[in-house]
Amino acid sequence: MKKSVITILLSVVLSVLAAYGVVKAANTSNGDSAGTVENVTKTVNLAQSDYPDFTYAAESAVEAVVYVEVTITQQYQISDPFFRFFFGDEGPQTREQQGSGSGVIIRPDGYIVTNNHVVANATKIEVTLNNNKKYTAKVIGTDPATDVALIKIDATGLPTIPFGDSDKLRLGEWVLAIGSPLGYELRSTITAGIVSAKGRSMGRDPRTQQSQLQIESFIQTDAAVNPGNSGGALVNKKGELVGINTAIISQTGSYSGYSFAVPVNIVKKVVEDLIDFGSVKRAVLGISMSDLNENLAKSLKYNSVEEMTEKLKLSDLNGVYIGEVVKGSAAQKAGVQEGDILIAIDGEKVHGGSSVQEKVNSYRPGDKAKLTVIREGKEKQLEVTFKGSTYENGAEVGEGEIAFYGATLKAASKETLSKLGLKNGVEVVSVGTGKMLDAGASEGLVITYVNDKAVSTPQDVVNAAKSASRSVYIEGISANGRKTYFGFGKE
Repeated sequence: MKKSVITILLSVVLSVLAAYGVVKAANTSNGDSAGTVENVTKTVNLAQSDYPDFTYAAESAVEAVVYVEVTITQQYQISDPFFRFFFGDEGPQTREQQGSGSGVIIRPDGYIVTNNHVVANATKIEVTLNNNKKYTAKVIGTDPATDVALIKIDATGLPTIPFGDSDKLRLGEWVLAIGSPLGYELRSTITAGIVSAKGRSMGRDPRTQQSQLQIESFIQTDAAVNPGNSGGALVNKKGELVGINTAIISQTGSYSGYSFAVPVNIVKKVVEDLIDFGSVKRAVLGISMSDLNENLAKSLKYNSVEEMTEKLKLSDLNGVYIGEVVKGSAAQKAGVQEGDILIAIDGEKVHGGSSVQEKVNSYRPGDKAKLTVIREGKEKQLEVTFKGSTYENGAEVGEGEIAFYGATLKAASKETLSKLGLKNGVEVVSVGTGKMLDAGASEGLVITYVNDKAVSTPQDVVNAAKSASRSVYIEGISANGRKTYFGFGKE
Protein backbone atom coordinates (compact mmCIF):
# COMPACT_ATOMS: atom_id res chain seq x y z
CA MET A 1 0.00 0.00 0.00
CA LYS A 2 2.77 2.42 0.94
CA LYS A 3 4.64 1.55 -2.24
CA SER A 4 1.54 2.42 -4.32
CA VAL A 5 1.14 5.81 -2.63
CA ILE A 6 4.82 6.59 -3.10
CA THR A 7 4.63 5.59 -6.75
CA ILE A 8 1.62 7.88 -7.36
CA LEU A 9 3.27 10.84 -5.62
CA LEU A 10 6.44 10.35 -7.60
CA SER A 11 4.49 10.31 -10.88
CA VAL A 12 2.73 13.58 -10.02
CA VAL A 13 6.02 15.30 -9.12
CA LEU A 14 7.69 14.16 -12.34
CA SER A 15 4.69 15.35 -14.42
CA VAL A 16 4.82 18.82 -12.85
CA LEU A 17 8.55 19.07 -13.45
CA ALA A 18 8.12 18.00 -17.09
CA ALA A 19 5.37 20.58 -17.69
CA TYR A 20 7.51 23.32 -16.14
CA GLY A 21 10.40 22.36 -18.40
CA VAL A 22 8.22 22.59 -21.53
CA VAL A 23 6.91 26.05 -20.58
CA LYS A 24 10.40 27.26 -19.72
CA ALA A 25 11.79 26.02 -23.02
CA ALA A 26 8.97 27.70 -24.98
CA ASN A 27 9.56 31.02 -23.20
CA THR A 28 13.28 30.82 -23.84
CA SER A 29 12.79 30.05 -27.55
CA ASN A 30 10.51 33.10 -27.86
CA GLY A 31 13.30 35.29 -26.55
CA ASP A 32 11.60 35.87 -23.17
CA SER A 33 14.66 36.16 -20.91
CA ALA A 34 12.48 37.02 -17.90
CA GLY A 35 10.61 33.74 -18.21
CA THR A 36 7.17 35.37 -18.59
CA VAL A 37 4.49 34.55 -21.17
CA GLU A 38 3.09 37.46 -23.22
CA ASN A 39 0.12 37.57 -25.57
CA VAL A 40 1.11 38.54 -29.12
CA THR A 41 -1.53 40.13 -31.40
CA LYS A 42 -0.99 40.24 -35.16
CA THR A 43 -2.95 42.54 -37.50
CA VAL A 44 -3.83 41.21 -40.96
CA ASN A 45 -4.89 43.54 -43.79
CA LEU A 46 -7.68 41.50 -45.34
CA ALA A 47 -7.73 43.69 -48.47
CA GLN A 48 -4.20 42.49 -49.22
CA SER A 49 -4.80 38.86 -48.32
CA ASP A 50 -6.58 35.94 -49.99
CA TYR A 51 -9.21 35.85 -47.25
CA PRO A 52 -12.62 36.70 -48.82
CA ASP A 53 -13.46 39.76 -46.76
CA PHE A 54 -15.24 42.47 -48.78
CA THR A 55 -16.04 45.07 -46.15
CA TYR A 56 -13.46 47.60 -47.34
CA ALA A 57 -14.35 47.21 -51.03
CA ALA A 58 -18.08 47.39 -50.38
CA GLU A 59 -17.99 50.38 -48.05
CA SER A 60 -15.60 52.38 -50.24
CA ALA A 61 -17.32 51.68 -53.57
CA VAL A 62 -21.02 51.77 -52.73
CA GLU A 63 -21.11 55.56 -52.32
CA ALA A 64 -20.06 56.04 -55.95
CA VAL A 65 -22.74 53.81 -57.49
CA VAL A 66 -25.92 55.64 -58.49
CA TYR A 67 -29.47 54.86 -59.52
CA VAL A 68 -30.33 55.98 -63.07
CA GLU A 69 -33.96 56.56 -64.02
CA VAL A 70 -34.87 57.37 -67.63
CA THR A 71 -37.98 58.57 -69.40
CA ILE A 72 -38.56 57.80 -73.07
CA THR A 73 -41.27 59.74 -74.90
CA GLN A 74 -42.75 57.82 -77.81
CA GLN A 75 -45.13 58.95 -80.53
CA TYR A 76 -47.89 56.74 -81.90
CA GLN A 77 -50.86 57.08 -84.21
CA ILE A 78 -54.35 55.81 -83.31
CA SER A 79 -55.34 53.59 -86.21
CA ASP A 80 -58.65 52.22 -84.90
CA PRO A 81 -61.32 53.49 -87.42
CA PHE A 82 -64.10 53.07 -84.81
CA PHE A 83 -62.27 55.39 -82.38
CA ARG A 84 -61.50 57.90 -85.13
CA PHE A 85 -65.16 57.92 -86.32
CA PHE A 86 -66.46 58.96 -82.90
CA PHE A 87 -63.56 61.02 -81.56
CA GLY A 88 -61.89 62.29 -84.71
CA ASP A 89 -58.28 62.08 -85.78
CA GLU A 90 -56.23 63.87 -83.15
CA GLY A 91 -52.94 63.26 -84.96
CA PRO A 92 -49.86 61.66 -83.40
CA GLN A 93 -50.17 60.87 -79.70
CA THR A 94 -47.36 60.63 -77.15
CA ARG A 95 -46.77 58.32 -74.24
CA GLU A 96 -43.98 58.02 -71.71
CA GLN A 97 -42.09 54.87 -70.90
CA GLN A 98 -40.00 54.51 -67.75
CA GLY A 99 -36.76 52.58 -67.41
CA SER A 100 -33.94 52.32 -64.92
CA GLY A 101 -30.43 51.08 -64.38
CA SER A 102 -27.26 51.90 -62.49
CA GLY A 103 -24.22 54.08 -63.00
CA VAL A 104 -20.74 54.66 -61.60
CA ILE A 105 -19.26 58.06 -60.70
CA ILE A 106 -15.77 58.22 -62.19
CA ARG A 107 -14.92 61.91 -61.60
CA PRO A 108 -15.76 64.22 -58.68
CA ASP A 109 -17.21 66.80 -61.11
CA GLY A 110 -20.17 64.63 -62.05
CA TYR A 111 -19.10 62.29 -64.86
CA ILE A 112 -20.92 58.97 -64.63
CA VAL A 113 -20.48 55.78 -66.67
CA THR A 114 -23.48 53.61 -67.44
CA ASN A 115 -24.68 51.35 -70.25
CA ASN A 116 -25.78 52.68 -73.60
CA HIS A 117 -28.88 50.51 -73.51
CA VAL A 118 -29.89 52.16 -70.20
CA VAL A 119 -30.01 55.71 -71.63
CA ALA A 120 -30.65 55.05 -75.34
CA ASN A 121 -33.43 57.28 -76.73
CA ALA A 122 -34.04 58.83 -73.29
CA THR A 123 -35.74 62.22 -73.26
CA LYS A 124 -35.08 62.68 -69.56
CA ILE A 125 -32.45 61.18 -67.25
CA GLU A 126 -32.45 61.48 -63.46
CA VAL A 127 -29.67 60.26 -61.20
CA THR A 128 -30.13 59.48 -57.50
CA LEU A 129 -26.99 59.29 -55.39
CA ASN A 130 -26.50 56.92 -52.49
CA ASN A 131 -27.30 59.84 -50.12
CA ASN A 132 -30.71 60.20 -51.86
CA LYS A 133 -29.85 63.49 -53.61
CA LYS A 134 -31.39 63.60 -57.08
CA TYR A 135 -30.00 65.34 -60.18
CA THR A 136 -30.97 65.73 -63.82
CA ALA A 137 -28.29 64.30 -66.11
CA LYS A 138 -27.30 64.95 -69.71
CA VAL A 139 -25.70 62.55 -72.17
CA ILE A 140 -22.09 63.40 -73.04
CA GLY A 141 -21.67 60.54 -75.50
CA THR A 142 -22.55 56.94 -76.22
CA ASP A 143 -20.83 53.94 -77.81
CA PRO A 144 -23.28 51.18 -78.78
CA ALA A 145 -20.40 48.97 -79.94
CA THR A 146 -19.27 48.46 -76.34
CA ASP A 147 -22.61 49.36 -74.72
CA VAL A 148 -20.93 52.19 -72.79
CA ALA A 149 -22.43 55.64 -72.23
CA LEU A 150 -21.14 58.71 -70.42
CA ILE A 151 -23.56 61.06 -68.67
CA LYS A 152 -22.99 64.07 -66.44
CA ILE A 153 -24.70 65.84 -63.56
CA ASP A 154 -24.01 69.36 -62.27
CA ALA A 155 -22.32 68.53 -58.99
CA THR A 156 -18.85 68.63 -57.47
CA GLY A 157 -16.98 66.85 -54.71
CA LEU A 158 -18.62 63.53 -55.49
CA PRO A 159 -17.24 60.16 -54.32
CA THR A 160 -15.59 58.08 -57.04
CA ILE A 161 -14.33 54.58 -57.68
CA PRO A 162 -10.71 54.40 -58.87
CA PHE A 163 -9.98 52.49 -62.06
CA GLY A 164 -8.33 49.10 -61.67
CA ASP A 165 -6.70 46.97 -64.37
CA SER A 166 -9.05 44.40 -65.87
CA ASP A 167 -6.16 42.73 -67.71
CA LYS A 168 -4.79 41.60 -64.34
CA LEU A 169 -7.99 39.86 -63.26
CA ARG A 170 -7.52 36.14 -62.67
CA LEU A 171 -9.97 33.29 -63.02
CA GLY A 172 -11.44 32.50 -59.62
CA GLU A 173 -10.71 35.97 -58.24
CA TRP A 174 -13.40 37.40 -55.97
CA VAL A 175 -15.38 40.40 -57.26
CA LEU A 176 -18.39 42.43 -56.12
CA ALA A 177 -21.32 43.60 -58.26
CA ILE A 178 -22.91 46.82 -56.99
CA GLY A 179 -26.06 48.31 -58.47
CA SER A 180 -29.82 48.72 -58.26
CA PRO A 181 -31.35 45.37 -59.24
CA LEU A 182 -35.06 45.27 -59.93
CA GLY A 183 -35.59 49.00 -59.39
CA TYR A 184 -35.48 51.82 -56.89
CA GLU A 185 -36.30 49.83 -53.76
CA LEU A 186 -33.15 47.70 -54.01
CA ARG A 187 -30.69 50.54 -54.60
CA SER A 188 -27.07 50.00 -53.59
CA THR A 189 -27.32 46.22 -53.47
CA ILE A 190 -24.02 44.35 -53.20
CA THR A 191 -23.48 40.77 -54.36
CA ALA A 192 -20.29 38.71 -54.52
CA GLY A 193 -18.95 36.14 -56.94
CA ILE A 194 -15.85 35.00 -58.75
CA VAL A 195 -14.45 35.66 -62.20
CA SER A 196 -15.71 32.68 -64.20
CA ALA A 197 -14.15 33.59 -67.56
CA LYS A 198 -12.44 36.41 -69.44
CA GLY A 199 -12.65 37.47 -73.07
CA ARG A 200 -16.13 35.99 -73.33
CA SER A 201 -18.21 36.63 -76.46
CA MET A 202 -21.98 36.21 -76.48
CA GLY A 203 -22.35 36.28 -80.28
CA ARG A 204 -25.81 37.77 -80.64
CA ASP A 205 -26.28 40.68 -78.25
CA PRO A 206 -28.94 39.71 -75.66
CA ARG A 207 -29.43 43.40 -74.79
CA THR A 208 -30.60 44.48 -78.26
CA GLN A 209 -31.05 41.27 -80.27
CA GLN A 210 -29.67 43.20 -83.24
CA SER A 211 -26.76 42.55 -85.54
CA GLN A 212 -24.43 45.54 -85.30
CA LEU A 213 -20.81 46.34 -84.66
CA GLN A 214 -19.92 44.87 -81.31
CA ILE A 215 -16.71 44.86 -79.33
CA GLU A 216 -17.12 41.77 -77.17
CA SER A 217 -14.58 40.67 -74.61
CA PHE A 218 -16.67 40.36 -71.49
CA ILE A 219 -15.73 39.42 -67.96
CA GLN A 220 -18.06 36.59 -66.93
CA THR A 221 -18.89 36.24 -63.24
CA ASP A 222 -21.31 34.27 -61.10
CA ALA A 223 -22.26 37.31 -58.99
CA ALA A 224 -26.02 37.76 -58.76
CA VAL A 225 -26.97 40.39 -61.36
CA ASN A 226 -30.55 41.19 -62.32
CA PRO A 227 -32.29 43.80 -64.53
CA GLY A 228 -31.43 47.17 -63.05
CA ASN A 229 -27.82 46.18 -62.34
CA SER A 230 -26.95 47.30 -65.88
CA GLY A 231 -24.39 50.09 -65.72
CA GLY A 232 -23.37 49.22 -62.17
CA ALA A 233 -19.89 48.55 -60.84
CA LEU A 234 -17.88 45.37 -60.82
CA VAL A 235 -15.11 45.92 -58.27
CA ASN A 236 -12.23 43.85 -56.99
CA LYS A 237 -11.27 43.19 -53.39
CA LYS A 238 -9.36 46.48 -53.22
CA GLY A 239 -12.46 48.48 -54.17
CA GLU A 240 -11.16 49.25 -57.69
CA LEU A 241 -13.47 49.38 -60.70
CA VAL A 242 -12.68 46.44 -62.99
CA GLY A 243 -15.85 46.35 -65.10
CA ILE A 244 -19.29 47.76 -65.86
CA ASN A 245 -22.07 45.19 -65.48
CA THR A 246 -23.99 45.00 -68.71
CA ALA A 247 -25.88 41.76 -69.37
CA ILE A 248 -27.09 38.41 -68.13
CA ILE A 249 -27.86 35.18 -69.94
CA SER A 250 -31.07 33.79 -68.54
CA GLN A 251 -34.13 31.88 -69.68
CA THR A 252 -36.31 33.78 -67.22
CA GLY A 253 -34.86 37.30 -67.41
CA SER A 254 -33.60 37.03 -63.84
CA TYR A 255 -30.35 35.92 -62.26
CA SER A 256 -29.26 32.40 -63.13
CA GLY A 257 -25.53 32.41 -62.47
CA TYR A 258 -24.15 34.03 -65.64
CA SER A 259 -23.48 37.75 -65.72
CA PHE A 260 -21.21 39.80 -67.94
CA ALA A 261 -19.27 43.04 -67.53
CA VAL A 262 -17.42 45.30 -69.95
CA PRO A 263 -13.73 45.32 -68.86
CA VAL A 264 -12.72 48.65 -67.35
CA ASN A 265 -9.73 48.93 -69.69
CA ILE A 266 -12.19 49.18 -72.58
CA VAL A 267 -14.46 51.52 -70.62
CA LYS A 268 -11.58 53.84 -69.76
CA LYS A 269 -10.54 54.29 -73.39
CA VAL A 270 -14.13 54.87 -74.56
CA VAL A 271 -14.75 57.45 -71.83
CA GLU A 272 -11.55 59.32 -72.61
CA ASP A 273 -12.51 59.52 -76.29
CA LEU A 274 -16.04 60.71 -75.49
CA ILE A 275 -14.70 63.49 -73.25
CA ASP A 276 -11.88 64.56 -75.57
CA PHE A 277 -13.47 64.09 -78.99
CA GLY A 278 -17.21 63.59 -78.51
CA SER A 279 -16.93 60.24 -80.33
CA VAL A 280 -14.95 57.01 -80.12
CA LYS A 281 -11.86 56.58 -82.28
CA ARG A 282 -10.88 53.00 -82.92
CA ALA A 283 -7.82 51.43 -84.39
CA VAL A 284 -8.55 48.97 -87.19
CA LEU A 285 -6.26 46.06 -88.08
CA GLY A 286 -8.12 44.93 -91.20
CA ILE A 287 -8.35 41.14 -90.93
CA SER A 288 -10.98 38.45 -90.67
CA MET A 289 -10.08 35.79 -88.15
CA SER A 290 -11.20 32.48 -86.68
CA ASP A 291 -10.50 30.81 -83.36
CA LEU A 292 -8.30 27.72 -83.45
CA ASN A 293 -10.88 25.00 -82.86
CA GLU A 294 -12.65 22.00 -84.37
CA ASN A 295 -14.75 24.13 -86.72
CA LEU A 296 -11.66 25.77 -88.18
CA ALA A 297 -9.97 22.38 -88.60
CA LYS A 298 -12.96 21.13 -90.61
CA SER A 299 -13.09 24.28 -92.76
CA LEU A 300 -9.37 23.85 -93.56
CA LYS A 301 -10.00 20.19 -94.52
CA TYR A 302 -8.11 18.68 -91.62
CA ASN A 303 -9.35 15.46 -90.06
CA SER A 304 -8.91 16.72 -86.50
CA VAL A 305 -7.65 19.57 -84.35
CA GLU A 306 -4.57 17.49 -83.62
CA GLU A 307 -3.78 17.20 -87.32
CA MET A 308 -4.29 20.96 -87.78
CA THR A 309 -1.98 21.68 -84.84
CA GLU A 310 0.68 19.38 -86.29
CA LYS A 311 0.44 20.70 -89.87
CA LEU A 312 0.49 24.36 -88.82
CA LYS A 313 3.27 23.58 -86.31
CA LEU A 314 1.43 25.10 -83.35
CA SER A 315 2.46 24.50 -79.75
CA ASP A 316 -1.09 25.11 -78.50
CA LEU A 317 -4.49 26.46 -79.62
CA ASN A 318 -3.99 30.00 -78.40
CA GLY A 319 -4.24 32.57 -81.18
CA VAL A 320 -6.38 33.22 -84.26
CA TYR A 321 -6.19 32.03 -87.84
CA ILE A 322 -6.17 34.93 -90.33
CA GLY A 323 -8.54 34.01 -93.14
CA GLU A 324 -8.49 37.33 -94.98
CA VAL A 325 -6.40 40.49 -95.07
CA VAL A 326 -8.29 43.58 -96.24
CA LYS A 327 -6.66 45.29 -99.19
CA GLY A 328 -4.97 48.55 -98.19
CA SER A 329 -5.46 47.82 -94.50
CA ALA A 330 -2.96 48.32 -91.70
CA ALA A 331 -2.44 44.55 -91.55
CA GLN A 332 -1.57 44.31 -95.25
CA LYS A 333 0.88 47.20 -95.02
CA ALA A 334 2.51 45.47 -92.05
CA GLY A 335 3.05 42.31 -94.10
CA VAL A 336 0.35 40.10 -92.58
CA GLN A 337 -0.71 37.27 -94.91
CA GLU A 338 -3.69 34.97 -95.17
CA GLY A 339 -2.96 31.77 -93.29
CA ASP A 340 -0.85 33.47 -90.62
CA ILE A 341 -1.58 32.58 -87.01
CA LEU A 342 -1.67 35.72 -84.85
CA ILE A 343 -0.53 34.75 -81.37
CA ALA A 344 0.45 38.03 -79.67
CA ILE A 345 0.12 41.82 -79.89
CA ASP A 346 2.88 43.85 -78.27
CA GLY A 347 4.07 40.72 -76.49
CA GLU A 348 0.67 40.02 -74.91
CA LYS A 349 -0.73 36.64 -75.92
CA VAL A 350 -4.14 36.52 -77.59
CA HIS A 351 -6.32 33.52 -76.87
CA GLY A 352 -9.02 34.07 -79.46
CA GLY A 353 -10.99 36.59 -81.48
CA SER A 354 -12.39 38.35 -78.41
CA SER A 355 -8.98 39.03 -76.93
CA VAL A 356 -7.76 40.35 -80.31
CA GLN A 357 -10.74 42.73 -80.38
CA GLU A 358 -10.06 43.89 -76.86
CA LYS A 359 -6.36 44.47 -77.48
CA VAL A 360 -6.81 46.32 -80.79
CA ASN A 361 -9.58 48.41 -79.26
CA SER A 362 -7.09 49.78 -76.73
CA TYR A 363 -5.15 51.55 -79.49
CA ARG A 364 -5.97 54.70 -81.43
CA PRO A 365 -5.43 55.44 -85.13
CA GLY A 366 -1.75 56.09 -85.79
CA ASP A 367 -0.52 53.99 -82.87
CA LYS A 368 2.11 51.34 -83.60
CA ALA A 369 2.28 47.78 -82.28
CA LYS A 370 4.28 44.58 -82.73
CA LEU A 371 2.37 41.60 -84.12
CA THR A 372 3.69 38.10 -83.49
CA VAL A 373 2.53 35.61 -86.12
CA ILE A 374 3.36 32.02 -86.96
CA ARG A 375 4.01 31.48 -90.66
CA GLU A 376 5.11 28.09 -91.97
CA GLY A 377 5.99 27.01 -88.46
CA LYS A 378 8.19 29.99 -87.65
CA GLU A 379 7.49 33.06 -85.54
CA LYS A 380 7.70 36.42 -87.26
CA GLN A 381 7.57 39.93 -85.78
CA LEU A 382 5.67 42.53 -87.80
CA GLU A 383 5.21 46.21 -86.99
CA VAL A 384 1.78 47.61 -87.69
CA THR A 385 0.57 51.21 -87.75
CA PHE A 386 -3.13 51.13 -87.05
CA LYS A 387 -5.49 52.87 -89.40
CA GLY A 388 -8.48 54.68 -88.03
CA SER A 389 -12.15 54.10 -87.91
CA THR A 390 -14.39 56.51 -86.07
CA TYR A 391 -17.85 55.56 -84.89
CA GLU A 392 -20.60 58.07 -84.29
CA ASN A 393 -23.70 56.59 -82.64
CA GLY A 394 -22.47 53.11 -83.61
CA ALA A 395 -22.04 53.87 -87.32
CA GLU A 396 -18.64 53.91 -88.99
CA VAL A 397 -17.59 57.22 -90.47
CA GLY A 398 -16.21 57.09 -94.02
CA GLU A 399 -12.58 56.82 -95.08
CA GLY A 400 -10.70 60.03 -94.41
CA GLU A 401 -13.55 61.41 -92.31
CA ILE A 402 -13.67 62.07 -88.58
CA ALA A 403 -16.62 62.42 -86.23
CA PHE A 404 -16.54 65.60 -84.19
CA TYR A 405 -19.21 66.38 -81.59
CA GLY A 406 -21.97 64.93 -83.74
CA ALA A 407 -20.73 66.30 -87.07
CA THR A 408 -18.59 64.57 -89.69
CA LEU A 409 -15.49 66.33 -91.01
CA LYS A 410 -13.18 65.83 -93.97
CA ALA A 411 -10.34 67.79 -95.52
CA ALA A 412 -11.73 70.44 -97.88
CA SER A 413 -11.00 69.73 -101.55
CA LYS A 414 -8.87 72.06 -103.69
CA GLU A 415 -11.97 72.99 -105.66
CA THR A 416 -13.87 73.99 -102.51
CA LEU A 417 -10.94 75.99 -101.16
CA SER A 418 -10.49 77.76 -104.50
CA LYS A 419 -14.19 78.58 -104.72
CA LEU A 420 -14.17 80.19 -101.27
CA GLY A 421 -10.77 81.83 -101.70
CA LEU A 422 -9.10 79.86 -98.92
CA LYS A 423 -5.66 78.31 -98.54
CA ASN A 424 -6.64 75.74 -95.94
CA GLY A 425 -9.73 74.38 -94.21
CA VAL A 426 -11.79 71.42 -93.08
CA GLU A 427 -15.26 70.81 -94.48
CA VAL A 428 -18.32 69.82 -92.47
CA VAL A 429 -19.75 66.90 -94.44
CA SER A 430 -22.79 66.42 -92.21
CA VAL A 431 -23.97 68.10 -89.02
CA GLY A 432 -25.75 65.18 -87.35
CA THR A 433 -26.91 65.73 -83.79
CA GLY A 434 -24.76 67.12 -81.03
CA LYS A 435 -22.87 70.22 -79.98
CA MET A 436 -21.89 71.24 -83.51
CA LEU A 437 -25.54 71.37 -84.56
CA ASP A 438 -26.60 73.13 -81.37
CA ALA A 439 -23.86 75.76 -81.82
CA GLY A 440 -24.98 76.61 -85.37
CA ALA A 441 -22.78 74.55 -87.69
CA SER A 442 -24.13 73.84 -91.18
CA GLU A 443 -23.29 71.36 -93.92
CA GLY A 444 -20.71 72.69 -96.35
CA LEU A 445 -19.11 74.95 -93.73
CA VAL A 446 -15.33 75.08 -94.08
CA ILE A 447 -13.60 75.45 -90.73
CA THR A 448 -10.46 77.58 -90.96
CA TYR A 449 -9.53 78.16 -87.31
CA VAL A 450 -10.20 76.40 -84.02
CA ASN A 451 -9.25 78.42 -80.94
CA ASP A 452 -7.16 80.70 -83.21
CA LYS A 453 -5.21 77.75 -84.64
CA ALA A 454 -5.28 77.26 -88.42
CA VAL A 455 -6.56 73.82 -89.43
CA SER A 456 -6.03 71.85 -92.65
CA THR A 457 -7.08 68.31 -91.70
CA PRO A 458 -9.86 66.83 -89.55
CA GLN A 459 -7.22 65.69 -87.08
CA ASP A 460 -6.06 69.32 -86.74
CA VAL A 461 -9.59 70.22 -85.61
CA VAL A 462 -9.67 67.37 -83.11
CA ASN A 463 -6.24 68.21 -81.71
CA ALA A 464 -7.05 71.90 -81.32
CA ALA A 465 -10.29 71.10 -79.52
CA LYS A 466 -8.60 68.53 -77.28
CA SER A 467 -5.97 71.05 -76.15
CA ALA A 468 -8.66 73.59 -75.18
CA SER A 469 -9.18 73.85 -71.44
CA ARG A 470 -12.89 74.60 -71.36
CA SER A 471 -14.42 75.92 -74.62
CA VAL A 472 -14.05 75.39 -78.37
CA TYR A 473 -14.27 78.44 -80.67
CA ILE A 474 -14.64 77.86 -84.39
CA GLU A 475 -14.15 80.27 -87.29
CA GLY A 476 -15.02 79.38 -90.86
CA ILE A 477 -16.72 80.17 -94.16
CA SER A 478 -20.21 78.84 -94.86
CA ALA A 479 -21.11 77.19 -98.17
CA ASN A 480 -22.51 80.51 -99.46
CA GLY A 481 -19.31 82.38 -98.62
CA ARG A 482 -20.29 84.09 -95.37
CA LYS A 483 -17.94 84.24 -92.38
CA THR A 484 -19.20 82.17 -89.49
CA TYR A 485 -18.23 82.16 -85.81
CA PHE A 486 -19.55 79.98 -83.00
CA GLY A 487 -18.42 78.15 -79.90
CA PHE A 488 -19.44 75.58 -77.30
CA GLY A 489 -18.22 74.17 -74.00
CA LYS A 490 -16.35 70.89 -73.93
CA GLU A 491 -18.35 69.62 -70.98
